[in-house]
Amino acid sequence: MYLGLDEPVRECQYNQICTRNSLPMETLGHKKKKIPRRKWQVFPGRNRFYCNGRVMMARQTGVFYLTLVLIMVTSGLFFAFDCPFLASNLTPAIPVIGGVLFFFVLGMLFRASFSDPGVLPRATPDEAADLERQIDAANGPSGPGYRPPPRTREVVINGQTVKLKYCFTCKIFRPPRASHCSLCDNCVERFDHHCPWVGNCVGKRNYRFFYLFILSLSFLTVFIFAFVITHVILRSNRTGFLSALKDSPASVLEVLVCFFSVWSIVGLSGFHTYLISSNQTTNEDIKGSWSNKRAKDNYNPYSYGNILTNCCAALCGPLPPSLIDRRGFIQSDTPQPVSHSNGSSMYAATQLHTHMAAATPLLHSNPVMIGGGGPPFPGKSSLVVPCASLAPSQPSLPSMPGLSCTGDMLTLRDPDTHCHHHHFASPEETPSPSGPMPLTLPCAAHMTHGGHINPAQLYDPASQDSLHEDSVRGLVKLSSV
Repeated sequence: MYLGLDEPVRECQYNQICTRNSLPMETLGHKKKKIPRRKWQVFPGRNRFYCNGRVMMARQTGVFYLTLVLIMVTSGLFFAFDCPFLASNLTPAIPVIGGVLFFFVLGMLFRASFSDPGVLPRATPDEAADLERQIDAANGPSGPGYRPPPRTREVVINGQTVKLKYCFTCKIFRPPRASHCSLCDNCVERFDHHCPWVGNCVGKRNYRFFYLFILSLSFLTVFIFAFVITHVILRSNRTGFLSALKDSPASVLEVLVCFFSVWSIVGLSGFHTYLISSNQTTNEDIKGSWSNKRAKDNYNPYSYGNILTNCCAALCGPLPPSLIDRRGFIQSDTPQPVSHSNGSSMYAATQLHTHMAAATPLLHSNPVMIGGGGPPFPGKSSLVVPCASLAPSQPSLPSMPGLSCTGDMLTLRDPDTHCHHHHFASPEETPSPSGPMPLTLPCAAHMTHGGHINPAQLYDPASQDSLHEDSVRGLVKLSSV
């Protein structure tokens, strides 16, 4: 590059990066500060969360917004066009009763739509592996033409045999009355059905709110329909039918909406009243789980035998707590399921500190690196210690299994399995395919002169820096996993 005569020549200075006294956690910590994540952010199901995990809904929420718009528009038109005339000509209690019903309907709708229906947590990898071993042990040895039987277990509830089915997605045996929702991709306790009108599954934790919602909505629909007809009739007696429609055009829309929706809402309320009185779910009634057609002695083991008791158990019993802890923080020492767009789940290992401690123990102690003209080690070792035969002036080394001093070499072995389970920080440190080799180091008895250790032999800055750089590179690779 050409430089002018009058331009001063700038000297480039290169600062040497010293990795001897710096910790990898310090070099990584200043780049990106870890923000604790909550469990709802890695939830494996197909749910959507709002308000920092407080609101839990299904992914398909379009019909829920349609339900909300129909209720609010119809009620708003009723309060704006019909209630003033009815309050002045009949009684002021009509808008008051309508307002109480309206707010109660919205409260039950939001409670049924935004709450956890009773999702069962999925098995961890260790739990799933242990369950697989139990299933394989129960089924016996498998041959080439062996076909495993269906994965079921049987339990007896009030004298009735109930089968527990295995969920291949959640890796658990579902409890009685639980089922897997294909839309939300979750196993739900006491699963009733998936309701698109509320935008959520209906299960053990929100069934009472769903029932109170449809029941109160039935009363609200009948209430609006009846008093809108009353409003039109009273106006027709004064000014005629056509004039009444011109004076209150919104009444026509209210009548049409209420007329076409009241039949389905009232019918659904009656059906769920029957289910509550017999202590059944919609899923059990559709499948005919407790029908006499299956067997003569088939009966519902969950019924208390009394309609009033069944209703009290469904509507007034204690509300069970949520089992998924969706707002809890992810622990760094436990694997967490990671959600995917197709609903499948994988478990991301979050044991970063554990892997760092295993891969780079040099960072957690003050080791001594043995230099000199000794032979190179078979792969960079992650553990360097002197032999136990140190001079009396040196601090004694605690006894460790697998360390032995034979002759003039210090050998590291696994006394139990004779297999070396080492964590290597980089692919270059992987041992040769010929098999693991014991780690041999010069014994301290041959490193001392006159009972003292030579500092030049115990510490080699070049070797220390090289090994530390490899450890830092390994940490960067581990943090990107």
